[in-house]
Amino acid sequence: MPKLSVKQKNWLLSAHIGFAALWTGTVLSMFLLSLRNTKATNADALLALNSAITLLDDYIVIPSAIGSVITATFLCWTTNYGFTKFYWVIVKWILTTFLVVFGTLWLFPWGNVAERISAQEGLQAFDNPIYLFDATGVLTGTVIQVLFLVLIIVISVLKPWGRRPMKEKKQAIAD
Repeated sequence: MPKLSVKQKNWLLSAHIGFAALWTGTVLSMFLLSLRNTKATNADALLALNSAITLLDDYIVIPSAIGSVITATFLCWTTNYGFTKFYWVIVKWILTTFLVVFGTLWLFPWGNVAERISAQEGLQAFDNPIYLFDATGVLTGTVIQVLFLVLIIVISVLKPWGRRPMKEKKQAIAD
């Protein structure tokens, strides 16, 4: 694929930063709602908090994470960053992959189950060990997501570790 012009790269980078900011801010909001959720004294409030967490996850976190991964892929593919030229790019890919897998396999299901149980049981959900596990999972999981997303942002700005050493290509010498 041809390399992007500086202007094109800046537009793509802006989109990438926008998706990352949406993802980070929304997960932080989910954490705050989860924290408030632990002190709910009204069944309607409990359901509203769990519903808001699921709504944010479904309509902002998932699309912004996908947007972040797609724009990152195009940045690596169409600029000098590449996929494996820099240690900081590799670390960002590993951390992002972890967050997407963690969110898909654990955080998303925990939020959905917590919402369903709170809808069915109201405040009695606090006596349900499955609800307590899942609500605690959302609270802990959002903290993990926020910490890793902030770490990814720091890595993006500082670009530590530099470029990977490239092995010199040996040229075949014709006899």
